[in-house]
Amino acid sequence: MRSLIRACALVLVTTAAGTAMAHNCPNEMKAIDAKLATNPSLTADNAAKVKQLRADGEAHHKAGKHDDSMKSLAEAKKILGI
Repeated sequence: MRSLIRACALVLVTTAAGTAMAHNCPNEMKAIDAKLATNPSLTADNAAKVKQLRADGEAHHKAGKHDDSMKSLAEAKKILGI
């Protein structure tokens, strides 16, 4: 019985963590959009890369691939210096 309770608890914690990360994708996109709105000093290549990574992050988020979304968005934020 204890094993069953522990297994259920693990499933709930894992699901809650995944949901929390899923809800963070939009916040990451908002941060990127806010920084882009300030017209940061970027090379044309870096500006294009940030926009592509941001778009990729949103597409991954909508597809339910939140880990991939967060990776793309984190890379965009790194280029932007945020």
